[in-house]
Amino acid sequence: MRFTSEQRLDDGIVERAFTLDEIPGFLWTPSSAPAPVPLILLGHPPLGLDRMYPRLVARARSAVTGGFAAATIELPGSGDRPRLAGAEQAGADLRRAMEAGEPVSDEIIDALVLPLVDRAVPEWQAALDALLSLPGIGGPVGYSGGVISIGIRLAVVEPRIVAAGLFAGSFVPRTMFEEARQVTIPLHVLLQWDDEGNDRQAALDLFDAFGSKEKTLHANMGGHTGVPQFAGEDAAGFFARHLR
Repeated sequence: MRFTSEQRLDDGIVERAFTLDEIPGFLWTPSSAPAPVPLILLGHPPLGLDRMYPRLVARARSAVTGGFAAATIELPGSGDRPRLAGAEQAGADLRRAMEAGEPVSDEIIDALVLPLVDRAVPEWQAALDALLSLPGIGGPVGYSGGVISIGIRLAVVEPRIVAAGLFAGSFVPRTMFEEARQVTIPLHVLLQWDDEGNDRQAALDLFDAFGSKEKTLHANMGGHTGVPQFAGEDAAGFFARHLR
């Protein structure tokens, strides 16, 4: 991991940009802390860190003021990273189906999501290795938001992640439902009830499939971008319970 820039934000937060094997990312930490702090990995959709930065830094501020470190990395195929094979065609097929009002086929969802999950999860694990080796950062680790299928896979294969806050707002391949049954860590799942791009019943079926003994579904009225402020506060409380 190589740090490429550092700046101090208000509220005593230090933001450092880094690269890890040519993958860009950000780390936000308290400017001072009496002991190593837990870490929250901030997931995001594959729209590029530049475009997602305002939302990511707002989430990072909340995490750091709550007593955590926060970090994120650029997803495969996003930003300036090379595009994933087949992703552009799958995206075009998705847009065509949605514009025509047609059901989105399992084949399109698989082609769009599964290669991303297969590439992204090992990269998140490599980033976690590097982040936990830094002074001032310790366990436990939580995962928050982003592509829900990435969160599912990480919850299954990465034992250092002990709690996850997931956003039911993206397409989920059918094979991920089987992986969801293997998830056992505490979950906080957010669902926007009127999300125009989300299959509500599929989101409910996925929540039912999770194998966790502790899982909470927070459903709020409104579309994809209408998440109420108190929903973020509820998520912060969830991580405070499980990471401290």
